[in-house]
Amino acid sequence: MSRRSTRLFRGARRLAAGLMLAACIPCAAQARADDVLVFAAASLKPALDAILATPEAKAIGSIKASYAASSQLARQIEAGAPAALFISADQDWMDVVEKSGQVVDGTRADLLGNALVLVAPADSATMVRLERGVDLGAALGAGGRLAIGEPNSVPAGKYAKAALVSLDVWDAVSTRTVAADNVRAALNFVVRREAPLGIVYRSDAVSEPGVRVVDTFPQSTHAPIVYPVALLRGNDAASARATLGLLRSDEAKALFERHGFDVRPR
Repeated sequence: MSRRSTRLFRGARRLAAGLMLAACIPCAAQARADDVLVFAAASLKPALDAILATPEAKAIGSIKASYAASSQLARQIEAGAPAALFISADQDWMDVVEKSGQVVDGTRADLLGNALVLVAPADSATMVRLERGVDLGAALGAGGRLAIGEPNSVPAGKYAKAALVSLDVWDAVSTRTVAADNVRAALNFVVRREAPLGIVYRSDAVSEPGVRVVDTFPQSTHAPIVYPVALLRGNDAASARATLGLLRSDEAKALFERHGFDVRPR
Protein backbone atom coordinates (compact mmCIF):
# COMPACT_ATOMS: atom_id res chain seq x y z
CA MET A 1 0.00 0.00 0.00
CA SER A 2 1.34 3.49 -0.83
CA ARG A 3 2.25 6.00 1.88
CA ARG A 4 -0.64 8.21 0.75
CA SER A 5 -3.13 5.33 1.09
CA THR A 6 -1.76 4.46 4.53
CA ARG A 7 -2.20 8.09 5.63
CA LEU A 8 -5.78 8.02 4.36
CA PHE A 9 -6.54 4.87 6.36
CA ARG A 10 -5.02 6.36 9.50
CA GLY A 11 -6.85 9.62 8.99
CA ALA A 12 -10.14 7.78 8.50
CA ARG A 13 -9.59 5.83 11.71
CA ARG A 14 -8.88 9.01 13.69
CA LEU A 15 -11.96 10.66 12.22
CA ALA A 16 -14.15 7.64 13.03
CA ALA A 17 -12.85 7.58 16.59
CA GLY A 18 -13.51 11.28 17.02
CA LEU A 19 -17.01 11.05 15.64
CA MET A 20 -17.81 8.07 17.85
CA LEU A 21 -16.64 9.85 20.98
CA ALA A 22 -18.52 12.97 19.94
CA ALA A 23 -21.67 10.88 19.51
CA CYS A 24 -21.33 9.21 22.91
CA ILE A 25 -20.44 12.18 25.08
CA PRO A 26 -23.43 14.44 24.30
CA CYS A 27 -25.81 11.52 24.64
CA ALA A 28 -24.55 10.79 28.14
CA ALA A 29 -24.31 14.44 29.11
CA GLN A 30 -27.87 15.24 28.01
CA ALA A 31 -29.47 12.24 29.72
CA ARG A 32 -32.09 13.41 32.22
CA ALA A 33 -33.23 11.53 35.28
CA ASP A 34 -36.32 10.30 33.44
CA ASP A 35 -34.42 9.23 30.29
CA VAL A 36 -33.46 5.64 29.58
CA LEU A 37 -29.95 5.61 28.15
CA VAL A 38 -29.02 2.41 26.32
CA PHE A 39 -25.36 1.70 25.61
CA ALA A 40 -25.35 -0.62 22.59
CA ALA A 41 -22.71 -2.22 20.40
CA ALA A 42 -22.29 -0.30 17.13
CA SER A 43 -23.59 -3.21 15.03
CA LEU A 44 -27.01 -2.82 16.66
CA LYS A 45 -27.68 0.69 15.37
CA PRO A 46 -29.97 0.03 12.37
CA ALA A 47 -32.11 -2.51 14.23
CA LEU A 48 -32.25 -0.71 17.57
CA ASP A 49 -33.02 2.63 15.94
CA ALA A 50 -36.00 0.96 14.25
CA ILE A 51 -37.18 -0.53 17.56
CA LEU A 52 -36.87 2.78 19.43
CA ALA A 53 -38.98 4.47 16.75
CA THR A 54 -41.96 2.15 17.38
CA PRO A 55 -45.11 3.27 19.25
CA GLU A 56 -44.31 0.71 21.95
CA ALA A 57 -40.99 2.43 22.64
CA LYS A 58 -42.55 5.90 22.56
CA ALA A 59 -45.09 4.76 25.14
CA ILE A 60 -42.29 3.99 27.60
CA GLY A 61 -40.89 7.52 27.40
CA SER A 62 -37.60 9.03 26.33
CA ILE A 63 -35.21 6.23 25.33
CA LYS A 64 -31.83 7.27 23.95
CA ALA A 65 -29.18 5.00 22.46
CA SER A 66 -25.43 5.57 22.39
CA TYR A 67 -23.48 3.36 19.98
CA ALA A 68 -19.79 2.44 20.00
CA ALA A 69 -17.53 -0.58 20.24
CA SER A 70 -18.45 -2.75 23.22
CA SER A 71 -14.98 -2.15 24.65
CA GLN A 72 -15.47 1.64 24.62
CA LEU A 73 -18.92 1.39 26.16
CA ALA A 74 -17.77 -0.97 28.92
CA ARG A 75 -14.99 1.44 29.89
CA GLN A 76 -17.44 4.35 29.95
CA ILE A 77 -19.78 2.37 32.21
CA GLU A 78 -16.88 1.60 34.55
CA ALA A 79 -16.12 5.33 34.60
CA GLY A 80 -19.66 6.15 35.73
CA ALA A 81 -21.56 6.89 32.51
CA PRO A 82 -25.32 7.12 33.30
CA ALA A 83 -26.44 4.18 31.16
CA ALA A 84 -29.46 2.14 32.23
CA LEU A 85 -28.86 -0.83 29.91
CA PHE A 86 -25.85 -2.31 28.19
CA ILE A 87 -25.97 -4.54 25.11
CA SER A 88 -22.54 -5.95 24.32
CA ALA A 89 -21.47 -7.74 21.13
CA ASP A 90 -19.69 -10.40 23.15
CA GLN A 91 -19.67 -11.98 26.58
CA ASP A 92 -16.20 -10.74 27.51
CA TRP A 93 -17.07 -7.05 27.79
CA MET A 94 -20.29 -7.81 29.64
CA ASP A 95 -18.14 -9.89 32.01
CA VAL A 96 -15.95 -6.84 32.60
CA VAL A 97 -18.96 -4.69 33.48
CA GLU A 98 -20.46 -7.38 35.68
CA LYS A 99 -17.20 -7.96 37.56
CA SER A 100 -17.03 -4.23 38.26
CA GLY A 101 -20.34 -4.54 40.11
CA GLN A 102 -22.39 -2.54 37.60
CA VAL A 103 -24.92 -5.21 36.53
CA VAL A 104 -28.23 -5.54 38.38
CA ASP A 105 -28.46 -9.08 39.74
CA GLY A 106 -30.62 -11.44 37.71
CA THR A 107 -31.03 -9.16 34.69
CA ARG A 108 -28.20 -10.39 32.46
CA ALA A 109 -29.44 -12.50 29.57
CA ASP A 110 -28.38 -13.49 26.06
CA LEU A 111 -30.46 -11.37 23.69
CA LEU A 112 -29.20 -11.99 20.15
CA GLY A 113 -26.91 -14.00 17.92
CA ASN A 114 -25.21 -13.16 14.64
CA ALA A 115 -22.96 -14.55 11.92
CA LEU A 116 -19.58 -13.41 10.60
CA VAL A 117 -19.29 -12.63 6.89
CA LEU A 118 -16.78 -11.50 4.32
CA VAL A 119 -18.08 -8.52 2.32
CA ALA A 120 -17.02 -6.65 -0.79
CA PRO A 121 -18.41 -3.56 -2.53
CA ALA A 122 -21.81 -4.33 -4.04
CA ASP A 123 -20.54 -4.15 -7.62
CA SER A 124 -17.38 -6.17 -6.96
CA ALA A 125 -16.92 -9.41 -8.87
CA THR A 126 -14.60 -10.91 -6.24
CA MET A 127 -15.30 -14.55 -5.45
CA VAL A 128 -13.88 -16.23 -2.33
CA ARG A 129 -14.69 -19.53 -0.66
CA LEU A 130 -13.84 -19.42 3.02
CA GLU A 131 -12.01 -22.67 3.60
CA ARG A 132 -8.71 -23.66 5.18
CA GLY A 133 -5.76 -22.04 3.43
CA VAL A 134 -7.88 -19.66 1.30
CA ASP A 135 -5.70 -17.16 -0.57
CA LEU A 136 -7.19 -13.91 0.72
CA GLY A 137 -4.07 -12.05 -0.38
CA ALA A 138 -4.89 -12.73 -4.01
CA ALA A 139 -8.48 -11.62 -3.48
CA LEU A 140 -7.28 -8.35 -1.93
CA GLY A 141 -5.18 -7.59 -4.99
CA ALA A 142 -2.04 -5.49 -5.14
CA GLY A 143 -2.00 -3.09 -2.21
CA GLY A 144 -5.51 -3.93 -1.02
CA ARG A 145 -6.27 -4.25 2.68
CA LEU A 146 -8.79 -6.26 4.68
CA ALA A 147 -11.03 -4.10 6.89
CA ILE A 148 -11.75 -5.60 10.33
CA GLY A 149 -12.54 -4.38 13.81
CA GLU A 150 -9.52 -3.84 16.05
CA PRO A 151 -8.61 -7.49 16.76
CA ASN A 152 -7.49 -7.08 20.38
CA SER A 153 -10.55 -5.29 21.75
CA VAL A 154 -13.46 -4.89 19.32
CA PRO A 155 -15.63 -8.04 19.40
CA ALA A 156 -16.04 -8.22 15.61
CA GLY A 157 -12.28 -7.94 15.23
CA LYS A 158 -11.67 -10.64 17.82
CA TYR A 159 -14.10 -12.96 16.02
CA ALA A 160 -12.47 -12.09 12.68
CA LYS A 161 -8.96 -12.87 13.90
CA ALA A 162 -10.10 -16.15 15.46
CA ALA A 163 -11.77 -17.19 12.19
CA LEU A 164 -8.71 -16.32 10.11
CA VAL A 165 -6.44 -18.19 12.53
CA SER A 166 -8.74 -21.19 12.31
CA LEU A 167 -8.50 -21.11 8.51
CA ASP A 168 -4.68 -20.83 8.68
CA VAL A 169 -4.61 -17.48 6.88
CA TRP A 170 -4.08 -14.94 9.69
CA ASP A 171 -0.29 -14.93 9.31
CA ALA A 172 -0.64 -14.27 5.59
CA VAL A 173 -2.99 -11.29 5.95
CA SER A 174 -2.26 -9.84 9.40
CA THR A 175 0.01 -7.16 7.91
CA ARG A 176 -2.60 -6.35 5.28
CA THR A 177 -5.47 -5.43 7.60
CA VAL A 178 -6.87 -2.03 8.47
CA ALA A 179 -8.19 -2.16 12.03
CA ALA A 180 -11.29 -0.05 12.66
CA ASP A 181 -12.57 1.24 16.00
CA ASN A 182 -15.86 -0.64 15.59
CA VAL A 183 -17.51 -2.95 13.10
CA ARG A 184 -19.57 -0.21 11.42
CA ALA A 185 -16.35 1.68 10.72
CA ALA A 186 -14.89 -1.48 9.16
CA LEU A 187 -18.02 -1.77 7.03
CA ASN A 188 -17.65 1.83 5.86
CA PHE A 189 -14.11 1.19 4.61
CA VAL A 190 -15.65 -1.27 2.16
CA VAL A 191 -18.63 0.94 1.32
CA ARG A 192 -16.25 3.77 0.43
CA ARG A 193 -14.10 1.34 -1.57
CA GLU A 194 -11.08 2.12 0.61
CA ALA A 195 -10.79 -1.62 1.24
CA PRO A 196 -11.72 -4.32 -1.30
CA LEU A 197 -12.84 -6.74 1.43
CA GLY A 198 -14.01 -6.55 5.03
CA ILE A 199 -15.14 -8.85 7.81
CA VAL A 200 -18.34 -7.74 9.54
CA TYR A 201 -21.50 -9.22 10.98
CA ARG A 202 -24.30 -10.53 8.79
CA SER A 203 -26.56 -7.83 10.25
CA ASP A 204 -24.18 -5.11 9.01
CA ALA A 205 -24.33 -6.50 5.49
CA VAL A 206 -28.13 -6.72 5.61
CA SER A 207 -28.39 -3.05 6.56
CA GLU A 208 -25.95 -1.73 3.95
CA PRO A 209 -26.82 -1.88 0.22
CA GLY A 210 -23.31 -0.74 -0.65
CA VAL A 211 -21.84 -4.16 0.10
CA ARG A 212 -22.56 -7.78 -0.76
CA VAL A 213 -21.75 -10.94 1.15
CA VAL A 214 -18.94 -12.87 -0.53
CA ASP A 215 -19.13 -15.80 1.88
CA THR A 216 -20.03 -16.64 5.48
CA PHE A 217 -17.43 -17.92 7.92
CA PRO A 218 -18.21 -21.39 9.26
CA GLN A 219 -19.47 -21.15 12.84
CA SER A 220 -16.76 -23.61 13.85
CA THR A 221 -14.05 -21.04 13.09
CA HIS A 222 -14.94 -18.66 15.92
CA ALA A 223 -16.72 -18.50 19.25
CA PRO A 224 -20.51 -18.15 19.10
CA ILE A 225 -21.50 -14.54 18.45
CA VAL A 226 -23.76 -13.63 21.35
CA TYR A 227 -25.13 -10.25 22.43
CA PRO A 228 -25.85 -10.21 26.18
CA VAL A 229 -28.01 -7.47 27.70
CA ALA A 230 -28.27 -6.30 31.30
CA LEU A 231 -29.69 -3.54 33.47
CA LEU A 232 -27.09 -1.35 35.17
CA ARG A 233 -26.94 -0.27 38.79
CA GLY A 234 -27.83 3.32 39.59
CA ASN A 235 -30.35 3.57 36.76
CA ASP A 236 -32.64 0.63 37.53
CA ALA A 237 -35.96 2.41 37.09
CA ALA A 238 -39.35 1.12 35.94
CA SER A 239 -38.80 2.69 32.50
CA ALA A 240 -35.47 0.88 32.18
CA ARG A 241 -37.12 -2.44 33.00
CA ALA A 242 -39.88 -1.66 30.50
CA THR A 243 -37.20 -1.03 27.88
CA LEU A 244 -35.59 -4.36 28.65
CA GLY A 245 -39.00 -5.98 28.23
CA LEU A 246 -39.45 -4.17 24.91
CA LEU A 247 -36.15 -5.57 23.61
CA ARG A 248 -37.42 -9.09 24.30
CA SER A 249 -40.89 -8.53 22.85
CA ASP A 250 -42.28 -10.20 19.72
CA GLU A 251 -42.28 -6.83 17.95
CA ALA A 252 -38.58 -6.31 18.66
CA LYS A 253 -37.81 -9.91 17.74
CA ALA A 254 -39.31 -9.40 14.29
CA LEU A 255 -37.27 -6.23 13.72
CA PHE A 256 -34.04 -7.80 14.94
CA GLU A 257 -34.56 -10.77 12.61
CA ARG A 258 -35.37 -8.46 9.71
CA HIS A 259 -32.02 -6.77 10.28
CA GLY A 260 -30.07 -10.04 10.16
CA PHE A 261 -29.84 -11.06 13.82
CA ASP A 262 -30.76 -14.37 15.41
CA VAL A 263 -32.99 -13.99 18.45
CA ARG A 264 -31.94 -16.08 21.43
CA PRO A 265 -34.61 -18.18 23.16
CA ARG A 266 -36.10 -16.54 26.24
